[in-house]
Amino acid sequence: MIERHGLIPFAILSVIAALVTIGLKATAYAVTGSVGLLSDALESLVNLAAALVALFALSVAARPADEEHTYGHSKAEYFSSAFEGGLILLAAATIAATAGRRLLDPQPIEEAGLGLAITGVAALINLGVARVLLAAGRRHESITLEADGHHLMADVWTSLGVIVGVAAAVLSGWHRLDAVVGIAVALQVLRSGYKLVRRSLLGLLDTSLPQNTLDTITGILDRHASDGVRYHALRTRQAGAMRFISFHILVPGRWTVQRGHDLLEQIEERIRHAVPNSVVDTHLEPIEDPVSWEDTRLERPSNGGAAEPS
Repeated sequence: MIERHGLIPFAILSVIAALVTIGLKATAYAVTGSVGLLSDALESLVNLAAALVALFALSVAARPADEEHTYGHSKAEYFSSAFEGGLILLAAATIAATAGRRLLDPQPIEEAGLGLAITGVAALINLGVARVLLAAGRRHESITLEADGHHLMADVWTSLGVIVGVAAAVLSGWHRLDAVVGIAVALQVLRSGYKLVRRSLLGLLDTSLPQNTLDTITGILDRHASDGVRYHALRTRQAGAMRFISFHILVPGRWTVQRGHDLLEQIEERIRHAVPNSVVDTHLEPIEDPVSWEDTRLERPSNGGAAEPS
């Protein structure tokens, strides 16, 4: 099992970054009155909530397997990323509503230079932290850290868009441009939230591993076809950083149990080497027995209530 305790400091870093950027962006809004900068500050509030949830989720995911959770707690990361996606969608709605009101009632922007400078500093902080989180998320296969990193990168682009929009509004004198930028930011945030929620739900629904990984697995299994070995009932799923792979191997009935067992050990080891962080579960069957071919379905029907052997 992958050690997840080492990921907690990254979540703490995200919490600290969120607190700092909230302070900076709130100050920028206070000195300018820009709705674009307000939308940027609101998204940083979402960043803080998401970072706190990520910290909790990683703490849960770090717990070892127990009698009630024999496969571990790694799925907690999907709940974190789904929650973060929901917060992003809520932030998008709030930004759009605020910008809509300002579009109908435009207000002049005060102290734009100072406000944009403060926002620029906040964007640089988010950029640095996002790069750290994304690198750690990819390295440790943590959807929680990746979600947090992508969210912060979206925040960086949002800040850049707001800076450009506010500067254009000040230079052109068309104050509604500030609200237009706020609406554009809301749409971008909405897109980011949708993608994150979708990915999280697919993880919770035990979606199969990607096709390239499946091709790797089937390639290993197909190597033994010349020995009269077949396979079926290949099923895969992913929970956080862990991958679960199961299949049935059908061998000639004349084989000894030892020979079949040695083959399974060999295949399992090759798959674990080719697909890191995987749990491989196999089942050995005689290829000549018709019953061996009846369990390819995901749900095998019962035998109609036949009596169990004594």
